[in-house]
Amino acid sequence: MSKFESAAQLSHSHTFHEGNPSAERKTLIVVIITAIMMCAEIAGGWIYNSMALLADGWHMSSHTLALGLSLLAYAASRRYANDRRFNFGTWKIEILGGYTSAILLILVAGLMFFQSFERLLSPSPIFYNEAIALASLGLVVNIVCAWLLQDGHSHGHSHSDHGHGHSHDHDHSHDHHDLNLRSAYIHVITDAATSVLAIIALIGGKLWGADWLDPLMGIVGAALVSFWAYGLIRDTSRVLLDAEMDAPIVKAIEKSIASMLPRVELTDLHVWRVAQKQYACIVSVTSEDSLSAHKVKEALKHHEVLVHVSVEVNCCSAHSTVTQ
Repeated sequence: MSKFESAAQLSHSHTFHEGNPSAERKTLIVVIITAIMMCAEIAGGWIYNSMALLADGWHMSSHTLALGLSLLAYAASRRYANDRRFNFGTWKIEILGGYTSAILLILVAGLMFFQSFERLLSPSPIFYNEAIALASLGLVVNIVCAWLLQDGHSHGHSHSDHGHGHSHDHDHSHDHHDLNLRSAYIHVITDAATSVLAIIALIGGKLWGADWLDPLMGIVGAALVSFWAYGLIRDTSRVLLDAEMDAPIVKAIEKSIASMLPRVELTDLHVWRVAQKQYACIVSVTSEDSLSAHKVKEALKHHEVLVHVSVEVNCCSAHSTVTQ
């Protein structure tokens, strides 16, 4: 291989993720709507002297902050897309935003639990009519925001060359969704769920005088928020820590290598994700015959989810190593 060919191979782009402009635009709209609703609830709490509304307003402020963080992650990912300091692109900025939002959700759940438990021990007067009206408005706002943030473009599948006799890589997990958008969506859904619980509790308290329903539903809501946050932390941390060796593409790579020459052995393999449906890998093989790294790459070429492949070939007979 000439030095010019070598240089041409090194000059290829490492920008694997093109961003998600639609999700960024929708998140901006939701941030604005949520911020307006937050101000309305805090103002309503002060005007009607309702601690329930005031607490819900400050609770919504934490969601506004988290949604703003998701928006910032999209902007940073787009801004630094061509920055050479990011070896494999900026997609993980969005994942980091989703992970941080999940941590904020855990803090919100803790605050909800503390306030609800405190109110359970020391009940305070509740202005039911005003609280029900604003909670209902908050629910409508959350439903609209959840509809805007639906991530319907990804179904968790990745297919390669349909109908051409090649193998297909299937991944039935939800990890191929936009995890940053999913974090924003979960914040909105948790707000909607707590609004539903609050409305049920407020109606029960107004009709039957069951004041204890309000803080009890707050505790149930905190548990629900914690559950959703845990799932988001699990999924985003997997990506951040490159825990992808159980992905279906790994088995597909192993199968492709095994179908090559009989005396080719896969000695090392590292796979990690660089975008929602794209992977990079380092493959190390040992062969008793003359084998080029190019031939190994050709064997893996039909796996379209592989966008960056590095190959090391160890030739037993020549006691040499060829890397490409």
